[in-house]
Amino acid sequence: MQHDEVIWEVIRHNHCSFMTKIVTGNFCRNPYNVTGICNRSSCPLANSRYATIRDHDGIFYLYMKTIERAHMPNKLWERVKLPRNYEKALEIIDKHLEFWPKLLVHKIKQRLTKMTQYRIRMRKVELKVREKIMTVPRMETKREARREQKAEKAAVLDKSIEKELLERLKKGVYGDIYNYPVKEYNKVLEMEGLLADEEEEVEEDPEVEYVEGYDELEEAEDIEDFGGFTMESRKADDEGEMDDEDNNPSKTKGRKGGSESGLGKHEADDLGKKSKKARVIVEVEHESTHERQKALV
Repeated sequence: MQHDEVIWEVIRHNHCSFMTKIVTGNFCRNPYNVTGICNRSSCPLANSRYATIRDHDGIFYLYMKTIERAHMPNKLWERVKLPRNYEKALEIIDKHLEFWPKLLVHKIKQRLTKMTQYRIRMRKVELKVREKIMTVPRMETKREARREQKAEKAAVLDKSIEKELLERLKKGVYGDIYNYPVKEYNKVLEMEGLLADEEEEVEEDPEVEYVEGYDELEEAEDIEDFGGFTMESRKADDEGEMDDEDNNPSKTKGRKGGSESGLGKHEADDLGKKSKKARVIVEVEHESTHERQKALV
């Protein structure tokens, strides 16, 4: 049967793997210790009836040990999940530890208070933005710098070699047959095609076109000039006819026969410089004057 006094005497005076001795006192590293101090009332090994609180990923559990389960190590501890509300957690502790020693219950409540406080502080620290310090390995940095330098040198060398080979190929150093990568060959062809297109665009002269202009304006001016001439000539002819009829009525009879020829010659001399379209209009105006002469006779 388990005897607490014997166990404590062995642990205290001989050897305990959880005990740590420092200048300020002796401490216990057992995770089930309720206070962390190495003494008779707080030792989880030397007390058959014991209780404590443990934290599992932010969740608090009440652990309880009784003498009736001492013969079953796999069921030695009974645990109860505590709510996040502090007051409700205290009520559950009072409910399950109603007939336990008052000093042990008081220590358990103190442990719950302390754990609740550090959980609140942890939550506040997580919400703050803090700088993360990271180490930079010196050897890896130097290695990467050396690799970058080598890559840059290789790239410059490849470009210079490619340029030299293209110049030799254009000069005909390698002859008509030369095997080199198809990708580079197509690239060179595309570049030459673009250059040829640009040269063609520069060499081509702009196309010259001739367009008719000022026809409508010239026609309008001719019509205006002709219209002014016909009105003046018409007034002069009318006044001359009236005078001739009053003075010599015999001339009017001869003018009937020769009016067409006389007017035609006069208008042909004055309007010889006009266009064909104007001559057609003259004939129409002449007919109208002839009809007026008939009406006056």
